[in-house]
Amino acid sequence: MPPPHRRPRTVGTSRHFCPHAGCAYRGWLGLGNLRANGHPSGGPWRQFHCTACEGYFLETHGTLFHGKQAAVELIVRVLACLAEGLGIRATARGFEVDPNTVLRWLVEAAEQLRAFSAYFLCDLHVEQLQLDALYAVLRDLKAGEISDDEAMKRLERSRHWVWTALDPTSKLLVVVDVGTRTLAMAQRVVHQVTQGLTPGCVPLLLTDGFKEYRTAILTHFGHWMQPERRQDKGPRPKPRWMPLPQLLYAQVVKSYRRRRLVGVTHRVVFGTQLAIEQVLAACGWTINTAFVERLNLDIRQGVAAIGRRVNTRCQGEAGLQDQLALFQVYHNFVLPHASLRQPLLMPEPTNGTGSAKRWQPWTPAMAAGLTDHVWTLQEVLRYRVPPWSQPHAV
Repeated sequence: MPPPHRRPRTVGTSRHFCPHAGCAYRGWLGLGNLRANGHPSGGPWRQFHCTACEGYFLETHGTLFHGKQAAVELIVRVLACLAEGLGIRATARGFEVDPNTVLRWLVEAAEQLRAFSAYFLCDLHVEQLQLDALYAVLRDLKAGEISDDEAMKRLERSRHWVWTALDPTSKLLVVVDVGTRTLAMAQRVVHQVTQGLTPGCVPLLLTDGFKEYRTAILTHFGHWMQPERRQDKGPRPKPRWMPLPQLLYAQVVKSYRRRRLVGVTHRVVFGTQLAIEQVLAACGWTINTAFVERLNLDIRQGVAAIGRRVNTRCQGEAGLQDQLALFQVYHNFVLPHASLRQPLLMPEPTNGTGSAKRWQPWTPAMAAGLTDHVWTLQEVLRYRVPPWSQPHAV
């Protein structure tokens, strides 16, 4: 509880927590155990004091900026260029930074951003999801098979796919992963989707004609059912794994001839077409995967490693995973979407002779109810992610 005497404290500590292992308040937000303790040695970062364990820590503990000598603005701008689709070497040339330094910042930021996404993208309640896989070309070097000189001349290429799951209503990118186009990878992606949904939430699922989606969806959205006996004598029938009654799943099957689209058919896998059309009619849509396919274009433009006809490909899956972690947070929390903007009740005047501001920018995280404002990239990178979910988190 805050002390009833002394001057009221003006430094907010609601977004910070004690990181010390032996503290009883470790990892919990907003319990009133933290006090601001000034700036040690005149440094740029504030120090906090935990009154429970008498420990001290900087406000950058557990973030990208902890222990960095480089300017915060430089690190943020470098990562912002990467999030906008610029390559690592091009970004390094533009800011006169070593490419290895840019890569190290990206790897450290991706680790924090993955925790950031896992903390916020949980207990989601969505009505529909669109899933798709985007083809990517990576450079793989198999150690020991060829020499370094030969590898520089002949870099082997292997096929990988960027798997995505998008909420078309809020444009929220729920899942993004990298792997081969197999059943095991489809199971992994659908499992990540179910981990982020609220218990009991079964959204309408729309995918392309990849047959392994059906098995993966049935595995995670099914239940055991005991069939009725058809005869009075004999053994009882074995239980069967059946889809949930509320499960709705449809596929958009495209036919190609000589790399040209010649036909599109809709296939209802689970549920009825009438039930699926009723869910889509609320938004004025029909069975389609247009939103997740539009996201594929954004990924190709925002992630330099998988752009078409580029020389910025990653050496393996780890590098691509880091860039996709940055893109996911940038897409969900930082970048406002024009299709999500909300009209203002009263137009706000702008500087100069320009027209009044009539629209409020919104991000997918705001449309999904995860936050109430547009985050800046610096604000995201400075956010200390708690070790577990917190009640009433903002």
